[in-house]
Amino acid sequence: MNKLRSLALEQKENAKHGEAFFPVQKYITKLNSDYPVVTTHWHEEAEFTLITKGSCLYQINLADYEVNAGDLLLIPPLFLHSVLLDSQEELMSETYVFHLNFLGGNSTDVCTTRYLLPMMNQEFSMPCLITPDHPVYDALKTMFVQITSYYNQAAFGYELALKSLFLQTVFLLLPYRTKTVAPDAKVSSEKLKAVLDYIELHYPDSISISELARLCFFSDYHFMRFFKKHMGMTCVEYLNNLRLEKSVELFEQGNSSILEVSLSVGFHNLSYFHRAFKKKYHVTPLAFIRELER
Repeated sequence: MNKLRSLALEQKENAKHGEAFFPVQKYITKLNSDYPVVTTHWHEEAEFTLITKGSCLYQINLADYEVNAGDLLLIPPLFLHSVLLDSQEELMSETYVFHLNFLGGNSTDVCTTRYLLPMMNQEFSMPCLITPDHPVYDALKTMFVQITSYYNQAAFGYELALKSLFLQTVFLLLPYRTKTVAPDAKVSSEKLKAVLDYIELHYPDSISISELARLCFFSDYHFMRFFKKHMGMTCVEYLNNLRLEKSVELFEQGNSSILEVSLSVGFHNLSYFHRAFKKKYHVTPLAFIRELER
């Protein structure tokens, strides 16, 4: 049951990553046949990830990457990204989510104005996928191991070490930077963000395909194809998944009325909510609540 709860939390777009004065958080992601996807999301922080087991398909800013055990990923701030298990083998990864402000991104020195701000503003991007044949892979892998050691030990002064190592990560990848993403890809990314933001705000309400299509200036048909292409699921499937994840959060917060939770997340048919919940989580809402109360 803990696995179910942790996955639901990992998929939140608006999750709090660390504290305001120390915006760094470590995550362990585990995907399998029961939970094969981390849905498309984005946030203000960057991510530094090591795939420790298995293989998967990452989609980063609408580009696909085949990723295998041992690979490293650096996902810049504000980039849309998702993870899809593409085999029966279990996937495991370690990720450090950190805000560039921790590295000095909100200051006015030369490091910020010349490097960090352009990175935050997507004026250029570094390689997202770093495989073992990349020239700086060994150095980055060593730094990832050091980050893990300092983070886990949390000895006095470890924050200084982490800041230094994250800055070195950026430094090592700067020679391999590229121009910002193509205008068409950036427009598509912004349209998809607008739709996901709208759904996040209005998921308890009845949302029509037409109102989402209008956000993108698409016809209904064009929008449905656009959404399925970039999200890997239909809009209805995404909305139902989001509502189910929100219901899990409410149950975890102590709400025990299945009817109230169902209505508050946008399921107005209780029988349908029961079926959808059991299909996704392999337990009924009542069984899930009882497990939480143990």
